[in-house]
Amino acid sequence: MTVDITVYWRPGCMFCAALFRRLEQRDVVVERRNIWQDEQAAAEVRRATGGGETVPTVRIGDVFLVNPSVDEVLRVVHDVDPASRLPEPTQPGRAARFIRRTLGMGS
Repeated sequence: MTVDITVYWRPGCMFCAALFRRLEQRDVVVERRNIWQDEQAAAEVRRATGGGETVPTVRIGDVFLVNPSVDEVLRVVHDVDPASRLPEPTQPGRAARFIRRTLGMGS
C-alpha cells in the first residue's frame, strides 16, 4: 500500500515553509494544495480543524494533522502503512517524551 500525503498550505506561512523544508530533507514527497487558490482545499482544512484555516494541515490517508512535525507525519505514515519505505521518525512522540521526563528517564 502506498500512502498519499497532502500538505495544505498558504503563501507566506513560515510554518508551512519549515515543514516543506524538513520533508524535503527526509525525501518525503507530498502533494501541495494552496488553500488561497483552491476553495475545495480550504473547505477540507476547515472541516479538519473545526472551522479554521490553520496551516500547515497534513492529510495522510483519512488522518489529518494540524501543524505537525516531520516526525509526527512519519509516525502516522508508518501507522497507516507499516510497510512504508519512508524514513522512520527520529524522535519519540510528545507523550512519550513527557512520560520519560516525568519518570526521570531522560528526554
